Amino acid sequence: MRSLRPFERQFLRAGRAGHGPRMLAEETPVALSFNGVTHAVMMATPSDLEDFAVGFSLNEGIVGSLADIEAIETVEVEDGIDLQIRVIDEVGERLAKRRRAMAGPVGCGLCGVESIEEAVKPRAAVASDFALASSGIAAAMAQLTRVQAMNAKTGAVHAAGFWTPEDGLRVAREDVGRHNALDKLAGALARGGVDGAHGAVLLTSRVSVEMVQKTATIGSPIILAISAPTALAVRTAEKADITLVAVVRGEDHEIFTHPRRITNGEIADVA
Repeated sequence: MRSLRPFERQFLRAGRAGHGPRMLAEETPVALSFNGVTHAVMMATPSDLEDFAVGFSLNEGIVGSLADIEAIETVEVEDGIDLQIRVIDEVGERLAKRRRAMAGPVGCGLCGVESIEEAVKPRAAVASDFALASSGIAAAMAQLTRVQAMNAKTGAVHAAGFWTPEDGLRVAREDVGRHNALDKLAGALARGGVDGAHGAVLLTSRVSVEMVQKTATIGSPIILAISAPTALAVRTAEKADITLVAVVRGEDHEIFTHPRRITNGEIADVA
């Protein structure tokens, strides 16, 4: 299934009317099914779907490691995509018990979350002494912008990336959903054997509590984001020992938590 599609439209620019095609990002229902049973349906860009399956499974706490996933099959159905994820029996049994416990007139807007406490609880604190020179913040975000191929064509796609001073931008993933982009990044890092503790997670979106929780699962000690965080995201980052840097605009930025990891030293040019 294609991630981008052209659509005809009329437009007005500088007082002059015209018409022609514009490339739009596809938004597709993607079901995540574990051992044959659907756990969640997300609206997502149909690209890097195996990364999405792995990252979602890790970030939602469904699996503890990549080794818990035995196979992933991408099945195109009439109205979307079904990601069939085969997990080890122990994980499958745990999911079955959770589904039985949730049966009845209850509901929640977060996938598989059964209580308010579970929705807002912080992940385990990140244990990393990784630090980043302040001069590297703008360089990192500039690199992420340059690799956003889908967003360059559509202007409607978020990105998440992983950056280190030594190697620059190691991995980047795009999606119409900011959570999905971060899940895809987490999956790509896990499948590539990249240790999240030795780099920064980059985001083109605002920072909500879920974005901090997912970063904690990745194990990265620093978040760099273009937009502002929510108050709960800041409190969660504080508890998780994550350095949260947001409102990054060129060399300008704001540090909300654990500023000790942002230094004034210089870094090598890895652009």
